[in-house]
Amino acid sequence: MMRKLSGITVALVALTACTQEPAEQSTADAPPATPAAQSEPAAPPAGPTAAEREAMAAAMAAYNAMPDTSGTGAYPALKEEVAGLPAHTIYRPQDLAAAGDKLGVLGWGNGGCADDGASQRLHLAELASHGYVVVAPGAIKSGPGAPPQPAPEAPPPGPPRLIANTTAEQVMQGIEWVLAENAREGSPYYQRIDPAQVAVAGFSCGGLQAIQLAGDPRIHAVVVQNSGVFKDGTQGMENLVVTKDMLNAFHTPVLYLDGGPSDIAYENGMDDYERINHVPIAMINQDTGHGGTYLEPNGGANAQVVVRWLNWQLRGDTEAGSWFVGDDCLLCADDKWTVERKNFPATLD
Repeated sequence: MMRKLSGITVALVALTACTQEPAEQSTADAPPATPAAQSEPAAPPAGPTAAEREAMAAAMAAYNAMPDTSGTGAYPALKEEVAGLPAHTIYRPQDLAAAGDKLGVLGWGNGGCADDGASQRLHLAELASHGYVVVAPGAIKSGPGAPPQPAPEAPPPGPPRLIANTTAEQVMQGIEWVLAENAREGSPYYQRIDPAQVAVAGFSCGGLQAIQLAGDPRIHAVVVQNSGVFKDGTQGMENLVVTKDMLNAFHTPVLYLDGGPSDIAYENGMDDYERINHVPIAMINQDTGHGGTYLEPNGGANAQVVVRWLNWQLRGDTEAGSWFVGDDCLLCADDKWTVERKNFPATLD
């Protein structure tokens, strides 16, 4: 029951992490309406109820009170803001020297496309502890180290107007900053980054930002979490345009990690999976709902799946690959997971 509750509350938090404004009719990019559409307008989406908002507030208070975790990997991680990269949050091994000179880089898209770089802090610290520098757009606005935030205002009457507060370009800005620091003498990252180990990932709306960036030739691995492009062409938020055509730009293996049929992104993610036939793709589901395991210490089970995917794709780690490859793959043998794959190797040999 606790995992289900976590999924519900994280989904609600992700919904309200973006700006909500009263809906206004906009026809700038809309096709002409048919007579039927004019006479029978579709009902607008409803915003969270008062009870849902109360649950969100309680969930956020509990999450903010949770201490940071440093991850289970070999390199305990920290989160920080740096002056050279404003409006971003970095997760990295505390001791960069101990982590060596082959650190990977992950650009992360926040749930709700929010501008809170700490919104999935437990998950991201876990990834960093395995030798990755993870960069999320937005300052630290929740949890330990966050300055006091103003109380959210009650929304105006009417359906919400959802506006993404970050962009895919800001996600890429984080990746580019790390790569530039790798080349800058005097930087703590100087010659510690492997440019061949660059990945992009994101949760929910942030997963769509990952899709937007996946075609960049500098990207060598992609993870789309609790997300998928809307089947009907709907754009879920202003400032964010993602279409099914963008799936054709994938040039690396891609992992979709969703929360089963109760995940609001499930049908869209499954539709993406059916459409992607030109690169290896895995669709992994666990019955968590939309919120995954982000609220669990060290990011829970989903973070372990993402770490193995990155280690396999970016480092050629065959032990990590055994989680995904073969009829007897480790995830395949665990009934908590549903595993679907296309264009995959039969073995790791």
